[in-house]
Amino acid sequence: MIAIAGTLVHRGAWIGQSSGLTSYEGLAAQIDAAVHDSAIRGIALEIDSFGGEVAGAFDLADRIRAARNTKPVHAFLAEHALSAGYALASQADRITLPRTGAAGSIGVITMHTDMSGVLAQKGVAVTLIHAGARKADGNPYAALPEGIRERLQAELEDLRILFAETVAAGRGTKLSKDAALATEAAVFRGAAAVEAGLADAVADPRAAFRAFTESVNRPAVQIGRTPATQTLSNPHPQQEMIMSDQTDEDARTPDQQAPNAAAPGAEAAPTAQEPAAVPPAPGTAAAGAPTDADAIRAEAAEVASICAQAAKLGVTLDAADAVRRGISPDALRGQILDSLAAKSDASGILATAPAPTNKPSPLVAAARKSADSAQR
Repeated sequence: MIAIAGTLVHRGAWIGQSSGLTSYEGLAAQIDAAVHDSAIRGIALEIDSFGGEVAGAFDLADRIRAARNTKPVHAFLAEHALSAGYALASQADRITLPRTGAAGSIGVITMHTDMSGVLAQKGVAVTLIHAGARKADGNPYAALPEGIRERLQAELEDLRILFAETVAAGRGTKLSKDAALATEAAVFRGAAAVEAGLADAVADPRAAFRAFTESVNRPAVQIGRTPATQTLSNPHPQQEMIMSDQTDEDARTPDQQAPNAAAPGAEAAPTAQEPAAVPPAPGTAAAGAPTDADAIRAEAAEVASICAQAAKLGVTLDAADAVRRGISPDALRGQILDSLAAKSDASGILATAPAPTNKPSPLVAAARKSADSAQR
């Protein structure tokens, strides 16, 4: 879960939650970490932002869109995704917002302040000494000439077109470039945002997030694999996700079984293309079937990978000692989280920090509740 909250700025990887700022630089690092972590099956963007700087926004949008090629990315609006905030939200596979949530403001704005009158009243004269005819264009110590205004307006229009193209790249057929431009930077709330193509569903953030976690945690159907093989395989297999325009309620229902899948409790009959398996002779192992040693080696490799990732986060773990003591990969991850929490770094690294408000984040609360249920 990655929180995109407050005012968005280009640089500042170590900006704290209390500042009310979130940097594109820090978000990019979290996106990359989530994409390359095999233990993460899906990425949830919790967004509550009125926008921010142009610099860096579209590069991060491209990065989020590219992440969809590896893992499902869903955006959950904790009320607002406007301007630069919507540029990022639009790159998710699916956008859900509450009834009062707002999306849009697909436009660009800048400001010029003419302070010359105030300074003249105070008897202050400002002389700008510059090299280059346009070096002082738009300075606040003089009125804005019409020619400079027109040039700035043209630059903003170019950026608005880039904004619309970026939104269209993320939304696909749901919101075209021309449709994005036609909004004229309007803001849409709730069902109106869905009708305009800016979002996919109106739902309670907790329920929507719970449906998403259930979908990414649903085991993939492995046709032709025996229960024993499934038990001895990698305990954290890559999950299969089917992206569609289904509603949040549909997301709660199981995927349809494959046409040739057997009924529950029954064995699949051999087909002409797939001859019946011949049981191995007593005392021998079936060809290609994993053994206990294979499972042990797989778990040891996973433990080593977790320890290597922990080292990058500043947590030192002894992989050999963990294997010798039989510590499971899940238990190791728990140790890492506890260690990071003790250092007060967990919120930044795990990207579960809520928006800068005293109200608890609904997605974080849902995630914690889901984790508590799983541990029971």
